Amino acid sequence: MGDFQVAAVWFALAVLSTVLASRLKIAVALIEICIGVAAGAVAAHFFGAGAIGSDLSWLRFLASTGAVLLTFLAGTELDPTALRAKWKEVLIVGLIGFAAPFLGCAALARFALGWSLSASLLAGVALSTTSMAVVYAVMLEYGFNKTEFGKGVLGACFVNDLGTVVALGLLFAPFTYRTFVFVGVCVLACLLLPWLTSHLTARYGHKTAAVRTKWFLFVLFGLGALAIWAGSEAVLPAYIVGMILARTVSGDPSFVRRLRTLTVGFLTPIYFLRAGTLVSLPALLAVPAAFVVLLLGKVASKILGLHPVIRAFRRDRKERWYYTLLMSTGLTFGTISALYGLSHGIVSQAQYSYLVAVVIGSALIPTLIANAFFMPRHLLPGHGSEVAAASSVGSDGPADSGGE
Repeated sequence: MGDFQVAAVWFALAVLSTVLASRLKIAVALIEICIGVAAGAVAAHFFGAGAIGSDLSWLRFLASTGAVLLTFLAGTELDPTALRAKWKEVLIVGLIGFAAPFLGCAALARFALGWSLSASLLAGVALSTTSMAVVYAVMLEYGFNKTEFGKGVLGACFVNDLGTVVALGLLFAPFTYRTFVFVGVCVLACLLLPWLTSHLTARYGHKTAAVRTKWFLFVLFGLGALAIWAGSEAVLPAYIVGMILARTVSGDPSFVRRLRTLTVGFLTPIYFLRAGTLVSLPALLAVPAAFVVLLLGKVASKILGLHPVIRAFRRDRKERWYYTLLMSTGLTFGTISALYGLSHGIVSQAQYSYLVAVVIGSALIPTLIANAFFMPRHLLPGHGSEVAAASSVGSDGPADSGGE
């Protein structure tokens, strides 16, 4: 198929996903992943591997750009003042959210599945993640991104994924001079970006040339390229840049809406659909026990590690479980870590398929359960309880919003 034919097929799938998500009252990102799995399996069965175009270079680039921009937007939702007030919650939940599945899944892969030590550690890294892309997409769709509850979840997601990136680097990507160059440029960018962005916005921001969008894309692509050169991933600096520019970006709601439209309407459907097509159903059906063991290990270790801790910060039953289940998801850094392992010969093709399938399963199942049974609707904007819940922003202590 030609490029326009491939694009037409993918956006037909995106439209179908949106319609189904609206009908089923499920977050569209999750439906896009499911549709991607189904479309990839059908296309491979009837037309051969690669028939749907998942491995086309331009499609991979658009999917990666979607992940970068979605991560950047998630970073802009984090109010530094609110995070400073909730630093204890964000730090503790995020670190445990990383450590529990890393240790649990690495042990399962090593002793239950008989994988090598390096493959087991890679499995632990890949399954330790929390999906910022899925969590933010769900938060954005339902409006939790504007609540103190949502900001706490997003902050904990960042700490969790930062632990994953650091572990991947320490275990498998040795530090070189490139690492120090990358860190130095990021620190310099963090210091200069607020002033540069404010100056650029004040002088050119309200022109018709959309200079702010071009500026943000330049910064994100530039730092992303440097991150890849240093052996890291492009989405990490995107999140940090979003946090640094949170106040600057939030000052113009109409600009944020336009940037979200570009991201959610054009780029992220490709990202989520492509994530679904990466699953090899034949490999999973050949040895389904490995998939089941790793999926249960990831979700169970997240829940057992996080729920008792989150209980100290959220007393309402639905808030605790919604928080815990969203932190149990995985996608972006999980697939990135699995692909790193495959490309460097750490895991086999079959092990890679298990890991990617588990990562995608963890993006779907906990989120579906959370939205179906534990959504804390009383925290959504427009509900009276949000006023009471917001009072906990200024403290690290428990937020009493009803309880069991």
